[in-house]
Amino acid sequence: MLHPRAAPWRRAVAFGVVALLAACVQPPAKPMPAREAAAIDANRRGEALFRRGDVEGALRYYREALRISQSIEYLDGIAANAINLSIAYQRLGRLAEARASAALLTDPGPLAFPPPALAQASLRQALLDYDERNLDGAAEWAERAAEYCRRQGCPLAGAIDNVKGQLALDSGRIAAAADSAKSALDSSRAAGDRAEVANALRLLGSIALRNGEGTSAQARFGEALEIDRPLAVPRKIYLDLIGLGRAGEMQGDRALARSYYGRAAAVAAAERDNGALAETRALLDRLDRNR
Repeated sequence: MLHPRAAPWRRAVAFGVVALLAACVQPPAKPMPAREAAAIDANRRGEALFRRGDVEGALRYYREALRISQSIEYLDGIAANAINLSIAYQRLGRLAEARASAALLTDPGPLAFPPPALAQASLRQALLDYDERNLDGAAEWAERAAEYCRRQGCPLAGAIDNVKGQLALDSGRIAAAADSAKSALDSSRAAGDRAEVANALRLLGSIALRNGEGTSAQARFGEALEIDRPLAVPRKIYLDLIGLGRAGEMQGDRALARSYYGRAAAVAAAERDNGALAETRALLDRLDRNR
């Protein structure tokens, strides 16, 4: 998650699921004010709970960190914790609250947040619109994020292109989706952002599936999985496995498809993700019906 005072825009939001922005808090050159230190401590406690899966507990600390930051107009702390609250609320399906948290930055107000923070918040709004299937709204917010990045360089190019690529794919604009995914892959590799590299590879795998290219899709999803497993993000691992299963099915290898779908089901069960479990059951049932 985002830490105040810690180059908080170093990593980008991952498209489709929650993305955690990780940065290490650097020791200050001079003694830190007590209230600022309290905000950072609350932020760290929130992140620790979030990483353990206690999202409700994380919310309590992020709200406290935001409150303290607002009391001293600590802009880095406000921005970081508003974004983290948005991420946590989205994880819980509380989209209105997720949107309101990001709006602390995106709505006009008396505080002047830097363009990288505004880009991050705009990208959050794009993801929330996408969750609600408002593709036009998501596209507008993604373009706004890109504009903020153009004003002042920020390392969100890969994430923004991944969002644009997914939106293009969902709209049936396959060539545009491929262009955005390739751009995301190049910029994310240049930035050393492995999470966004994996997102771009997963998007390219989905494009290959749409084009009926099972072998290419298998290669792309396989590359993404090799990145996502060390990053230890269950939802992304699940999506990689589902993609590999679909690629195997497209190539006529039912045993391979069944193996990947079974692995995806195990990940979903461990995460207690009932929606994902239902999806894997439907895919396995389809394999049985099409024997």
